[in-house]
Amino acid sequence: MLKIIPILLLSLACSESENPKPNIPQPEPIGPKEYSFSTTPSWADEFDYEGLPDVKKWSYDAGSQNNGWGNNELQYYTEANLENARVENGLLTITAKRENFEGLTYTSARLVSKGKGDFLYGRFEVRAKVPPGKGTWAAAWMLPTDWAYGGWPASGEIDILEHVGYDQDVVHISMHTEAYNHSIGTQKTSTKKIQNATTEFHVYRVDWTPDYIKGFVDNVEIFHLANEAKGYTVWPFDKRFHWLLNLAVGGDWGGQQGVDEDAFPAKMEVDYVRVYDLQ
Repeated sequence: MLKIIPILLLSLACSESENPKPNIPQPEPIGPKEYSFSTTPSWADEFDYEGLPDVKKWSYDAGSQNNGWGNNELQYYTEANLENARVENGLLTITAKRENFEGLTYTSARLVSKGKGDFLYGRFEVRAKVPPGKGTWAAAWMLPTDWAYGGWPASGEIDILEHVGYDQDVVHISMHTEAYNHSIGTQKTSTKKIQNATTEFHVYRVDWTPDYIKGFVDNVEIFHLANEAKGYTVWPFDKRFHWLLNLAVGGDWGGQQGVDEDAFPAKMEVDYVRVYDLQ
């Protein structure tokens, strides 16, 4: 037996060296998919004309809190009124004025692209300058066109830019859904303190894809919301949305520190609005 054991061991060793085990590489973990966008806008308003906003691209949400919508704001949104929405010198200017109208003491405008610019995914960009003064509440944002999952907030909201005048130079990018919204304190939001938001133009952007929404200020990412694949209550962003541009007065947020009457007329200026297709 003592002479046989070395032979067996030698035989096993030779067998293993003649038939080595294959080297199978381990698969690398899959990272989040990155998307690209077209370099030329598929829909845009450069505001390179004069007069009222282009009727082929914009309509109006006219009315007030008295019509059953809003956030306890103080303005009446007028329709096709040059005093509240005017294009000249390459800019759209939305003006909130202190004046008596329809039982309220302020007027302003809220432009919407619904039915004229409705989008599912893409890069959404606005270059804008917001007004100072307590009581102003400027926004460039998006709402669902079809409300497929029900009324707000079930069908979602995409806020590309929000600014309230009492919080000077602080801008916000937010998303609202049934599970994540400000009424229950769970909204997904990011804020950034920037220089000269009320005296200089800045570029606000959202990249909206099937897997994530990212928000940028002057091309710096400040916001990221991933699709958790848990249904519409957390991700209703698989349906069409449209643009809104408006300047509100007061309200649950804009009026938290009161309204400075001397801040009016207040102006939100927009250099351009652009949409780039998802590729």
